[in-house]
Amino acid sequence: MITLPHFTSLETAIHTLFGEEIKIEKTAPISGGDINEAYGMILSDGKSIFMKSNTKENLSFFTAEAAGLAAIARTEAIGTPRVLGVGTDEGRGGFSFLLLEFISAQNRNGHYWEEFAGQLSEMHRASTAGLVPGGKYGFAGDNYIGRRRQINRAHDSWISFFRDCRLEPQFRDADRYFDREDRKRIGSFLDHLDEILVEPDSPSLLHGDLWSGNVIAGNDGSAWLIDPAAYVGHAEADIAMTELFGGFPPAFYDAYKKAAPLQPGYERRRDVYNLYHLLNHLNMFGRMYLSEVKRIVGRM
Repeated sequence: MITLPHFTSLETAIHTLFGEEIKIEKTAPISGGDINEAYGMILSDGKSIFMKSNTKENLSFFTAEAAGLAAIARTEAIGTPRVLGVGTDEGRGGFSFLLLEFISAQNRNGHYWEEFAGQLSEMHRASTAGLVPGGKYGFAGDNYIGRRRQINRAHDSWISFFRDCRLEPQFRDADRYFDREDRKRIGSFLDHLDEILVEPDSPSLLHGDLWSGNVIAGNDGSAWLIDPAAYVGHAEADIAMTELFGGFPPAFYDAYKKAAPLQPGYERRRDVYNLYHLLNHLNMFGRMYLSEVKRIVGRM
């Protein structure tokens, strides 16, 4: 289990982390997210930190993200911002916050994509001991995929986990988009999921939302992972997600497959893994994603 510092005010967090005499000198908003507000903060000792904030009621966004970042950091395989703490503050009507190491804009090093692939494969091979109490697949608690809750109930089978905790909840929430024939096809598809997916050789810690916007050049010029929807699953689900919205350069895939060859039949399974994300987008943004969802279910 991963224990994270929790603070009852932003001021208390700054004093505890950096010293009683330290204050926030400057706060500047940072654009990019559509769920939380984000700020860069300069402290009175010259240090910079990063803060996300939301309403006080949405603290769970940050405790979940912090747990995912801490799990990634625990592997010591790949860069990710150091978690400083989470908490709530009664100021401004009450807000929750997540404090992280500040990432300065960096140029990518010369072998960025190949190095990233090797580091990601190392993360996928790292021990998952203690991350899923009571099972092999899932996580210590539920978290979020975008703004929607992601269920991480422990399972001993990857295939049953992906059916019960990924696809079925999304299909239920999207039910209004489907007619009777669609529902029959979906039921048959879920009933025969074990004919498409395979169990991994070993469980892997996944980033869980691995598209290009969640990989940045960190303070060392190497790839760092941000904004995880972390859980323990099959490594190829992370690779599939990288291909959903534009993909990474060929050098990344060549290096990853060299370090960690994919099991035969990955290309067919890729669409099933990405069906989860397409359904999530359907449930968040509407029917523009419906035709692709139906296409994947129809051809499986």
